[in-house]
Formats: sequence, C-alpha cells, structure tokens
Amino acid sequence: MIETDICIIGAGPVGLFSVFECGLLKMRCHLVDYLPQPGGQLTEIYPRKPIYDIPGYPSVLAGELVDNLMKQIEPFKPTFTLGQRVEELKKNEDGSFELITSKNEHIHCKAVVIAAGLGCFEPRKPNARNLELFEGKGVEYMVLNPEDFRNKKVVLAGGGDSALDWAIFLAEVASELTLVHRSREFRGAPDSVEKVFRLSEEGRINLLLDSNISSVNGNGILRSVNIEDKNKEIQTIEADTLIPLFGLSPKLGPIANWGLNIDKNAIEVNTEDYSTNIPGIYAIGDINTYPGKLKLILCGFHEGALMAQSAFKYMYPDQKLSFKYTTVNGINPF
Repeated sequence: MIETDICIIGAGPVGLFSVFECGLLKMRCHLVDYLPQPGGQLTEIYPRKPIYDIPGYPSVLAGELVDNLMKQIEPFKPTFTLGQRVEELKKNEDGSFELITSKNEHIHCKAVVIAAGLGCFEPRKPNARNLELFEGKGVEYMVLNPEDFRNKKVVLAGGGDSALDWAIFLAEVASELTLVHRSREFRGAPDSVEKVFRLSEEGRINLLLDSNISSVNGNGILRSVNIEDKNKEIQTIEADTLIPLFGLSPKLGPIANWGLNIDKNAIEVNTEDYSTNIPGIYAIGDINTYPGKLKLILCGFHEGALMAQSAFKYMYPDQKLSFKYTTVNGINPF
C-alpha cells in the first residue's frame, strides 16, 4: 500500500507542475501514468516539437520542458507508478481515497487530482491475427525496461520517432532485431533515420520496408511473427517479443465509471478551485471542461495552482492556510 497526501492521475506537464504547487504547501504527491515515463504527450508523441506559449520561453522543446519540470519538483521528492493505469477509485468514510491500478497496486491518499490530459492513452494496435492472444506473453506495446529484451529476438513495428529511437537502442541489447515499417519513408527525425539505415547496412538491424505484420504465432507464448510485403508474400521471423509502436489514442477509460459528471469525454469542474462533483477529487488540464475552457498547458498550470490551495483546505479544514509568494525575501520554497 502506497501512502501519500495527494494522488495525481497523469504525469504530463500539468500533473508535474501540480507537484510543485502542492509541495509549496507541504503536501506529498504520488503520480500514476499509463506511459512508461513522465511527460505525457510531450515525451511520448513529440519530444522534439518546439512549444511557443510557455511564459519565459520564446521557444522550448517539449522534451526539454518536461526535463525542467522534473528538476523543479525534485526537491519535493514525488513518487511514481508508471506503466499502469488506475482501474478503481473508492472513497472511504473518512473522506480519504483508495486507488487500485491495473497491476493491483493500492494507493491510499487524502485527495485525488485527475490530470490525465485527453484521457488514458492506449496503444494503437496493428491488424494482425492472434495479436491479443499473446499480449503480455510476448506482445508488448511499450518498453518499460530495456533489459527485459537482453539477448532476445525482438521485432519492432512502426515508423515514427519512438520506433526509430528504440530500434537504435535495442540494437545494442537484443540478440536479433527486426524493424518492420509499412512504407519506405519514416516519419521520425532525419538523424535517427540515418542511424537506422546505417545499422541495417552493418547487419545489426533487419530492416523490412513496405511490409506489415499479418499474424503472430506461438504455443502459449510468442514464437514467431509473419510479415507480409507489398507483393503479398509472407516471411516468418522467429521472435521472443513483438513491440508494435503505432502511437497512442486517448480514451477516458475507467474514469468514466467513477461517478463524476462527464460532458463529451471531459470532467465538469467548478472554476473556483477545479473541484469535481465528488468532494476531494479535482480535475485539471485537458481532462476538464467549463465555460470558456482553453486546452493550453499554461491554463493547466493556473488550474493546478488553484487546485492545490483548495486541496489543502479539504485535507486540513482546521488549519489556517498562509499563502506566500516564492519571491518574498527570506522564503525558500524548497
């Protein structure tokens, strides 16, 4: 059982900044995210994309912004549960909450903050026969621990930055590595594309272009992957692991079943403090909705600041909250 003051569902930029705001009020935070690393969409989908509307930054790369947010909250020592999603949420009689993740991890907290962006990002899956039979038995949709693939025969599929980056990395880890892409052109960074082709020329990556995964095979666990080229010819590749990296699609997921007021896949909130219809549960960032809502990171930062003040009052109704600016002489927020 993990014990914390606030459980933040979603470790994207808004969730991360909320750790800072809560930390200023001496509230401990634990973050849960389905993705294998903090940063949300910024890390998983476009880490190299420049962002122009963050105050104080004429331009900042998405990945750099996440790195800076992580440095900013480091003094408050947040803890993380990554590669899992919250499946169940229960409110106790004393007003506290218990959350249960997809891997049966239990989290007890005094307040809950939903900062899940557009929802729980779920992997886009290839149209391959028998795929779901081998999920968790050789078919994985993300890389949580690269060492799990040490000396294994690995098939990667995809043509974006994530597929290219992991192909380059796993070429040093796997005993055999095959990269399958439906086109002859990649969508990722030119430097990464160049490295993949170089590794292919060196014989360290088996590169199959103009090809798709048609089916997966095995007996209880994955044994091989069938690859179909543009001429409809099938090639069978021995494999211990298949990792399709076709991007992510957002879904509200279990959140829809928690009794919250939902409007068009977004959670309705009170704009005084971004509380929901359930006392002790807040929703900030792209996951919430209210009149005049703008889905901008900087708006999520503002919502996180007001949420933290309200969460403190919910958790400690008898304590006086003394708000101080971090710029006041002699006050160190850390």
